[in-house]
Amino acid sequence: MSLPLNPPAIILVRPQLGMNIGAVARAMLNFGLTELRLVQPRDGWPNPDAGPSAAGADKVIENARVFDSVAEAIADCHLTIGTAQTTRDMVRRVTSPAGCVAELQALPGKSALLFGPERTGLVRDDLLECHAICTIPSNPYFGSLNLAQAVAVLGYAWVMGHDAPPPTWLVNSEGPAAQHELAGLIATIDSRLETNGFFNPAPGKTETARWMLRNVLTRPGFTGAEVQFLRGVVRHLVQARRPS
Repeated sequence: MSLPLNPPAIILVRPQLGMNIGAVARAMLNFGLTELRLVQPRDGWPNPDAGPSAAGADKVIENARVFDSVAEAIADCHLTIGTAQTTRDMVRRVTSPAGCVAELQALPGKSALLFGPERTGLVRDDLLECHAICTIPSNPYFGSLNLAQAVAVLGYAWVMGHDAPPPTWLVNSEGPAAQHELAGLIATIDSRLETNGFFNPAPGKTETARWMLRNVLTRPGFTGAEVQFLRGVVRHLVQARRPS
């Protein structure tokens, strides 16, 4: 059986135990996933506890990259899907493992799957960096999977979804913009709103408004050209274009 091309990066956000990271590496390689990225691993990296549980997936462990933030880890990604059992009361697009894989395999650019720490899973700030959320169907009374199990479920879906057509797709689109482009747009709008006194100084209101802004702008999956267009719109709303 051939493996799908252009596999996503697997990103573990604030993982706690080295043995769990090793088990994730093993699950990844079982399904042809080799790019592991770690965001703020609690016990540092490299971690000697990862080797035994990797059970031979040495190249995944050796090539793992460490990042200081989710934003840095996904900067080159055009589609980021976070795995979670809850949307944290946010209006977000939620997909199944099969739907998630269909999107990933239809994308020509770089993609990533985010997995949260063992104790809490992804928190709201993590999910705001994602274009969509993937929820793994499970027992509603005992739905928490361990880290390697969750990666294995998505890895299996990745292999089984090979050549399966996506449920829907966009025409005439080069795919979503890279995350660093979208982050630049959000920062530009945020800065202008700050200058114009948009944010409410009441306790908690500014943070909520910024969450809402990021949530609204990460949901549609703007293309790179659309992001540049929107940055131009913002720029000319602030400063009128000079007559030629």
